This record gives sequence, structure tokens and C-alpha cells, in this order.
Amino acid sequence: MSIENKSITRRRFLQYAGTFSMMAGFVGIAPAYALQQNGIKTNKHVETIPEINLLIRKETIDIGGRDGTAITLNGSIPGPIVRLKEGKEAVIHVTNELDEDTSIHWHGILLPNDMDGVPGVTFPGIKPGETFTYRYPVKQSGTYWYHSHSGVQEQSGHYGPLIIDPAEPEPFEYDKEYVVMLTDWTFEDPKKVFAKLKKMSDYYNFQKRTVGDFFRDISQKGFGATMSDRLAWGRMRMSPTDIADVTGHTYTYLANGLPPSANWTGLFKPGERIRLRFINGSAMSYFNVRIPGLKMTVVQADGQNVKPVKVDEFQIAVAETFDVIVNPEGDRAYTIFAESLDRSGYALGTLATQPGMSAPVPALRERPLRTMIDMGMPMENMDNMKGMEMDDRDTETKTTHNHHSSMNMKAGEIVGRHGPDHHGPGNTSVAMVQRDRLGEPGTGLEDVDHRVLVYTDLRSLDQKYDKKKPDREIELHLTGNMEHYMWSFDGEKFSEVKGPIPFKYGERVRLTMVNDTMMEHPIHLHGMWMVLDNGNGEYNPRKHTISVKPAERLSVEIDADAPGNWAFHCHLLYHMEAGMFRVVNVSPRKEGIG
Repeated sequence: MSIENKSITRRRFLQYAGTFSMMAGFVGIAPAYALQQNGIKTNKHVETIPEINLLIRKETIDIGGRDGTAITLNGSIPGPIVRLKEGKEAVIHVTNELDEDTSIHWHGILLPNDMDGVPGVTFPGIKPGETFTYRYPVKQSGTYWYHSHSGVQEQSGHYGPLIIDPAEPEPFEYDKEYVVMLTDWTFEDPKKVFAKLKKMSDYYNFQKRTVGDFFRDISQKGFGATMSDRLAWGRMRMSPTDIADVTGHTYTYLANGLPPSANWTGLFKPGERIRLRFINGSAMSYFNVRIPGLKMTVVQADGQNVKPVKVDEFQIAVAETFDVIVNPEGDRAYTIFAESLDRSGYALGTLATQPGMSAPVPALRERPLRTMIDMGMPMENMDNMKGMEMDDRDTETKTTHNHHSSMNMKAGEIVGRHGPDHHGPGNTSVAMVQRDRLGEPGTGLEDVDHRVLVYTDLRSLDQKYDKKKPDREIELHLTGNMEHYMWSFDGEKFSEVKGPIPFKYGERVRLTMVNDTMMEHPIHLHGMWMVLDNGNGEYNPRKHTISVKPAERLSVEIDADAPGNWAFHCHLLYHMEAGMFRVVNVSPRKEGIG
């Protein structure tokens, strides 16, 4: 027995025993790295990467003492870490033991079109009993993830982390690293969840305003203002409590496949620099992430190095990744607290010097409410709207950005007005005024008293974006009909569009997105980067997923350098299934959508 072990007290022993006993109950679902409390191993010095085998099957699993049916990868949810190295070749054999077709999409990865893994767009899918081999050159590094692109399998656990070690040393140092993969789990059949949303879009919203809220608002705002507010929402047939379509009513929020009661723990030695690779692999849930008592230095966004920025909290949209470095001190524990956007629950983990330690868990904060700003309404007392007349198809947009990044955030500047096209029956509202919201921290974080990461903080570190002017500009509106749970672009569901969005190989496209809905949408483009115009010029960051806030107008630039058809969609799973999906075709390759 080591000297360290001899020093274990009876109390500490009981803590260990209790922890491992509890963890044993979750071993059946958790991947190996979730149970490794001493960090994950890197392959920085590995020259060859062995071929990887992934087995997909359906299994009964235990989450929080309750049985559920999951789609596992190599027996766990999330699946194992797929760890690759920049400059090498990825060879991954995927075997389907389900009784239905499946697929794996490598999220955020630049790769040949037929390796992207989207059935009907880039390949036919993997039939039951078949093994498909993905083989592609690894051209980038950073933190990514993988998931099914078949139906709603992703909601059942079909996802996992993907880490690519860089060919050259990284511009920051750390002693130890952990993956923190945040997801949402439901014991319901995901197809039934979708069916419920189609019948009643607010089925899972149990946080609607009450009579008590009405009288409280009267006491705080006065009768006239309260009635005016209620009538305005009534006329729009909207609810300010529509924060998330699917909530903690059915979701258990997981960290590395473990519920909060399991308290996933990563160990540290005081003074160590710990790298946390946050991945939001949820189907529908945004998280607000903080570690009370610790500053987090953000060093990567969507796998790309950014100028380090120190924050207390960040909002992570579905499908985004953020890498942070923390420097915990003392013989103590810190809680990693990932609060769902609507405050209906949380995922939880702990950084500690010993197994079994825990820190206070913050209380859920009061649930936020949508505002008239989210509805795209001008606010007479705060907006200066002079000279802002714009046509719906006019892509000329003010490019000034708010560089606020701290407390007391106010709504961004109005940068556009909606034109006459209301996008038909597939859309129930338009943003009368469109705002630059890149400097806002996100729903529910407007008034916190600490530093929150905002998109304007992201400055690329690895590249200088050249000043070539776009060859073409496209404006696309994010639209929806909440009552019928229809989601679309420009009012058209994917099933209604006639063909792909055409890109010409080699051209630079400036894509402006306008969110006409009152919800956030994480928009993801496959196969190519989107360079977000966040006001940092040649240091504008590259992203694979961009969260577009309600009534927001933003622009990205895309170099069409990957021939073929590529998926472009909202990464909220049920929004995508409901129609917010398109295909981008980069010519000269002209193929059917399939």
C-alpha cells in the first residue's frame, strides 16, 4: 500500500466506498472515459493511429435507477472517444446491429463528401448487419463529436466525442484534460416526443405564467403595463415562457452519460491546469455552464483556436464545442454546473482532489421570459431607428457590432427591417426589426453579475481571414409555425423545396441569416467552415455551428471549396425533422439529393 493510501481516514474510505458503489450502478451506460478520474490519455506522440471499430446496437440501460432503451456505441452512451491525429488517415469501421438503417456523421470535420455520413445526401446509410468503413484524411485538429444522422436515433444515445490532436504544438499549455459531454436523455420513445410536439407544441412547457405571476407583475409594473403586455402576447398567440420545446419534464440531463446523482468527477492536483472539452451533444437543450469559484479561459470554439478569453459562464448551443482551461487550487471540490436554458434541470460534474468529494450545487435560477425584442419589435425608448429602411432581400447590413461582454447587457442595435414577404403559411411571425445580437450573452444571462462569453469575444488565433470580397450574397430567413410545429427556411419545409441551394466551386458566398422566430436556432453547415462576421475583421472566427438568436440578423462567409451535396440545418433535432433542413450543392458536381 502506498504512503498516500495509508493516510486514508475511515471517513475518506467511506466516501470512496459510497462513490464507487454508486458509480457501479452506472457503469453499464457510462463510457470508459467517464469513469477515468485521472484524465484522458492523449496521442500527441503517436505516429500511427490504429483502425477503430464501432458497434452500434440497442440495449437496455440504467439511468438513475430506471431502465431505458438506448442505442449504444461499443456498449455505452456516449460512445467511446474517437481520437485521431491531424495529418493522418482516419479508418473507422462501423457495424450496424440495429434492426434499422443507421449512420455516423463526423460533426465539424472537413472530409470527402461520401464520408460525411448523411443518408440520402452523401451516402445511402448503413443497413442492418452491414459494416461501413469511413476512411478520410484528417485535415484539422480540436474538439468535435459524432452522431447519427438517421431519424431521431441521436435522441436515444447515438453520439460520442471526437478529438483530433494537432500536428503542431498548441498555443496554450495544460497538465490534464477531460471531456465533458452534455446531453439530454428521455425515457420516452423519441418518435412519441416528436408526435406530441406536432399535436401540441407546448406539451412539455410546464412553466407557463400563472395568476400569481399576473398579480406580481401588477405590483411591480402597474396594471396598465401588465395588461398591455398580456394583450400583446395574446394577439400574437405566443407565450413568453416558450424557452425550450422539450424540457426537464421528460429530460434527464447527463454529463458524460451520467445523471447528476452519479456526480461525474475529474481529479486534479492543486495548481494543475485542467483542460475541459465541453461538447453539447444534446438533441434539444442549450446549457449555461459555470464552475462557481473558478474562472474559465476559453481557448477553442468549435475546435478552432481563439484568442484566450477569461469568463465566468458561457452558453453552449446544441452541437457547439468550447474548450476551456481552469486552474483549481486547494484541497477542495468545484461543481461543474450546466443549467438548461429554461432552468428546468441541470447536468452536473465535479472537479476534486479526491474521489467522493463534492461542492455545493447552485440553485436553479428563475426561468427567463421572452421579450418583445425577441419578437422583433422595436423598443421606442431604446432604439434609434433613423435611416434604417431596408428591403427584405436587401443584404446591405450595418456591420457595426456591439463589443459588450460583461454585465447589464442591453439589446443589440437594429440593423435591418423586414420586407413585405411574410413567407407564407409555414411562418407565423416576422421580425419587424432585426438586431445585431452577437454581443449579447444569450437568453437568461442578460443581467448576471459576472462575465459571460459572447460571440464578439471570439477572435481567431490560427488564421488571418483574407479580405477577398464575396462573389455573391444570399439572405435566408429562419421561419416556423409554432402552433403546428412546422420549422423551415423562408417558410418552406425541406419536403417542399425544389432543389439544393447552389454554390459554385471556388466562390465565396456571404450568407445572411435572419431569425424570424422567437427561439434560438443552432445552424450547422456540413463540409465547410462558416466564418462568422463578428466585427473582428481578418480575425473573424471559423465555426461549424452558429446559434442565431430570436430576431437576430447575422452574416457568415463560406468558401465553397468542397464539391458535392452538403446538409445545412438547424441542429435542434425535432426542428430538423420538422423541416428546417436544406441541402447545399457545390458545383460542378451535379447530383440528385436522393
